[in-house]
Amino acid sequence: MSFNGSNFGDRMAEQKKAKLEMLKRAKAKELSPEAKAKLAAERIEAAERRAKRQAENERVRKEKAEQEAAEIAQKAAEKKRAEEKRIADQKARRDAKYAARKARR
Repeated sequence: MSFNGSNFGDRMAEQKKAKLEMLKRAKAKELSPEAKAKLAAERIEAAERRAKRQAENERVRKEKAEQEAAEIAQKAAEKKRAEEKRIADQKARRDAKYAARKARR
């Protein structure tokens, strides 16, 4: 920022004048107390809505995780039952084979 003036005093006066003008512009842009209160209320409402939305999303996520865990447990139990049935069928076939062999003697 260049300042017009031939000496130091003139430059200082220009700087002071520019600073005062800047402060006046800042003061003009400043919100009134009513506008500040309204803005704060809007921010509080938005924060409350966000908190509710996050709580709902968290609840849905937990339900989904519980449901997936239940499905995984159910699949594991089905797999275990199928394995036990396979082993029982193998044992039954083996016992039947031995019984048939014994009956032939």
